[in-house]
This record gives sequence, C-alpha cells and structure tokens, in this order.
Amino acid sequence: MLNAFKQSTKALFANPARTGLTTLGIVIGIATVILVLSAGEGFRSLINAQVQAFGTNTLFVETKVPPTTKNRANSSAASADTGRAGSAVAITTLKNRDLEDIKRLPNVVNDYGVVVGLKVVSFQDVAKSIMFYGASPERFDIDKGTLKSGRFYTTGENLGAAQVVVLGSQLAEDLFLQNDPIGKYIRVGDLNFEVIGVYNSRGGLGGDEDNALYMPLNTAQKKILGIDYLLYSVVQIENTKLGDATSEDIRTVLRRNHNIDDPFKDDFLVQTQAQTLETFNTIFNGITILLIAIAAISLIVGGVGIMNIMYVVVTERTSEIGLKKALGATGSDILTEFLIESVLVTVIGGIFGILAGAAMGWLISVIATASGLAWTFTVPLYAIGIGFGVSATIGILFGVLPARQASKLDPIQALQYE
Repeated sequence: MLNAFKQSTKALFANPARTGLTTLGIVIGIATVILVLSAGEGFRSLINAQVQAFGTNTLFVETKVPPTTKNRANSSAASADTGRAGSAVAITTLKNRDLEDIKRLPNVVNDYGVVVGLKVVSFQDVAKSIMFYGASPERFDIDKGTLKSGRFYTTGENLGAAQVVVLGSQLAEDLFLQNDPIGKYIRVGDLNFEVIGVYNSRGGLGGDEDNALYMPLNTAQKKILGIDYLLYSVVQIENTKLGDATSEDIRTVLRRNHNIDDPFKDDFLVQTQAQTLETFNTIFNGITILLIAIAAISLIVGGVGIMNIMYVVVTERTSEIGLKKALGATGSDILTEFLIESVLVTVIGGIFGILAGAAMGWLISVIATASGLAWTFTVPLYAIGIGFGVSATIGILFGVLPARQASKLDPIQALQYE
C-alpha cells in the first residue's frame, strides 16, 4: 500500500498542470459547499443577534386575511402565510381594546400596537420617501433601541395626538447632516412635526429602521392615516416557557372579541420568537439544500473529468502497467495504485476547495461586519467533514472504472503497446 501511494504521488506530480486542471471542478464544488455552509452559519448568527437585540420574551400579533371556503382545506400553516401584514386587503378588526384585554392575561407584562405608512419627509431642501411607524409609547419599554439624543414621546403626547417624532439614525443624518435635529421641525406629508429624539443606529437587519421615523400611535391613526385599527402588535411576556400557552390565551381573547367561532376563520396570527426562528430556519434550510444541490452538479462534472483523465492516464501508461505485471505486480496492485491516484486528486481538490470556501466565507464576514452586521465567521466542522468525505467518495466512484481497466490489462499486450 505504501509503495502504491508513492507511485501514485509520483505520477500526479509528474504532470502538475494536468493534475491542477483535473481537480478544478472538485475545488469549485467543494468551495461552494463550504461557502454556503459557512455563510449560512454567519447568517444564523445575525438572525439570532437581531432576535436577542429585540428581546426573546415577545410575541407578535399581526393581521391576516382569513382563508376562504375554497382554500380551507389547506393546512393552517399554509393559510397563515396568506394575507399577512403586507397584504393588499386591509383587515380592520385588530383594535386598541384587543391590546387592553391581552394586557390583562396572567403572563403578559406589556404590549403596544403599531401602524405603518409611507410618506415623503422633508427638511429645507432635502426630501426622502420613508416608512413611518405609529406606535404607542409602551414600545419604548419593550424595544431594546436606545437614543443618541433627545427623548421618547410620552403617554400624554400619544393621547393628545401630538405632532412629535423620533428619527432613525440614518434619516436624521440625511436630513440634518451633522447638525443637531432636536427641537427642529420637519414636514411629514402635509403636517409639521417637532423632532424630539434620534435613535442610535440599529444596524443589521434593523437597517431599514435607521431610515424610518416614529410618532405617537394616535397621531398616525387620526392625523395621517385616518384609521382606528392596528396593523400588528408586540406583546411582552414574563415567562418564555409559557409562550405557547400565552399565545393560545391571546387567540382565545381575539376570537371572542372578533366573534370568531372557527379557528380557520382567524383574521390574526400569533407567533412567538421561537416560532419565527423556526420558520426562518425551515426556509433557510431549504435554500441551503438547493444551493448545495447546485454545487453537486459541479462536483459531478469534476468527477466525470477525473474519470476521463484517468482513462487517458491508463492509456498513456499501458506499457508501464505491462512491465509492472511482468515483474510480478498483481491486478489488485495495479487497481490499488490507480484508485489511490484518483482519490488523491479529489482529496487535493477537496483541501483546496475547503481553503477557498473558507477564504470566501471570511471575506463575506469582513464585508458584513464592515456594513454594521453582527456577522460571526465560522466554518463548521461538519462542513469540513462533508468536504473531505464527498471528495474522497467522488475519487472512489469515478476512479474505480479506469483503475479496473488498468488492472485487467494483459501484460504481454501491454508491453507491446506504443
């Protein structure tokens, strides 16, 4: 075996250019797999950081279009994805009284309602089209965001529909550059609002919030949108272990308030942070499998290339094989030598593929971190195991046929081959 290994290594390095080109497909395929798995772990760390920043002890209650009789046969999970907060159909049943009833539940600490809209915001000669959020002041007791300057609006300002706003960090910079915006007035649509606070940058997936502004819920409902309902609400709970039970209590309250006696007709959706993460993981795992399947095509192409090259090598070394057999080498010896050569080619490709994939994953993490994302670079050990395992398997699968052909050559005919 040691002699076969030495012979295989010598044969590979005798033609380094061909060996390099032969391994290229394996390198690309393994590098893609490592990159996908490394980036996936980084993205998971980003999502977890965002959840931790927002708080793991929260539930989300959002409106959704109830399924029609025609699609009631669908699963509740599928129905839940129909007509969420982004739906073009307005669901007007979620009201402030719902939040008051939810707040009375045993495990509920606090909650707040939210409405969202799109308006042009301007200051002097600078104008931007942005998302604005109307939220009750309880938001600031639940949300983890901190202020760079100024203050949050109060319960009294919410009840009085005061025209005050808190700006996201990027919006404040775009409108006021390096100047202090506190106490100045901006125009939101047709109304003037006083800037009373500026958020610190939230970064990460909260980057959109850095370009938004926040105003009292009653102000947004009465003076801008002309509505009396909510788009969604956030509920803070005391014991996260009772999250599922509290979610069911909330569903019971909302069904009673909305006169719903059939769960399939729910016009709302209640989700815990754990359920949100589970949904994300399901979607992301599907995307990861798809990307790995695409990378597998490169691996198969690389394997076919190795098999073709090994057939060429067998043809080129026919006389050598005949001489070895004439000197006493068995078919098993020849088979082992060529099979080791094939596996070495793919393992070398696997090593370079792992290094290349890790390097690209590190580069992505550097770019993400520079962009303010809480991205953690990691190459999972199972990814390295997959890289070596897949490359060795391909070497065996695609190398066995050329190796068998070499082992079955007749020594007399092989010696006469030119």
